[in-house]
Amino acid sequence: MIGMGSWLTFDTAGDPHALAIRVKVLAEFFARGGAMIDSSPMYGTSQQSIGHCLAELGYPSSLFAATKVWTRGRWLGERQMKNSADLWGLDGFDLMQVHNLVDVTTHLETLKQWKAEGRVKYIGVTTSHGRRHAELEQMMETGVIDFVQFTYNIADREASQRLLPLALERRIGVIINRPFKRSRVFDRVRGQPLPAWAVEFDCNNWAQFLLKFVVSHRAVTCAIPATSRVDHMIENMGAQSGRLPDPAMRLRMAKYYDGLPG
Repeated sequence: MIGMGSWLTFDTAGDPHALAIRVKVLAEFFARGGAMIDSSPMYGTSQQSIGHCLAELGYPSSLFAATKVWTRGRWLGERQMKNSADLWGLDGFDLMQVHNLVDVTTHLETLKQWKAEGRVKYIGVTTSHGRRHAELEQMMETGVIDFVQFTYNIADREASQRLLPLALERRIGVIINRPFKRSRVFDRVRGQPLPAWAVEFDCNNWAQFLLKFVVSHRAVTCAIPATSRVDHMIENMGAQSGRLPDPAMRLRMAKYYDGLPG
């Protein structure tokens, strides 16, 4: 349920000290049941850093590797995807996504062919912009994609109106990016105690509260918080353990969060 994003946090630019820390972060991720790692050519040196960490850890067998194509044109797209595989040190990816719908028609034609040839297992599209939800909805209606990735969190619940129900209806896997809204959802809870009733779904800290809200939605396959800290990774991965909130509890969580000052 809890994967790992890599935007900003794994863009280490080859810094040996930073890379050593990322190896520890990723080791904790896998040790606590992690599998899905998501990246993109847009994320600076993140893919190179991930490849280094995976090699240091011996390429854990649980890895579900996901990245994106982020360019225009078929030839450039194919070259970029092959380069990503080289950076990760893999023969291919479990999931290849069209990043922010850039030249989406062209790349989906390539990816459909690659999937038929067994070069990727799953294909998908992503957006981190709420204004692109109408386009995303159209893509979901086509029946072509296996996964969709978009933003959803306790402060930004727009996706629950149409995208999440549609994903359930179409049986499309859902990856949630920005579950912490780039840490901004913590602004309202910082310094606030967890409500006593959080024990009812085995919640020990605010990171788990916020992540369990996201992954407990029936349509969500996994969330991909990004971190460069071992202690934060341990907190995040704790959201995979214990009970999850039911629909009534999810409503209570959202109402409680909305009622906090700020």
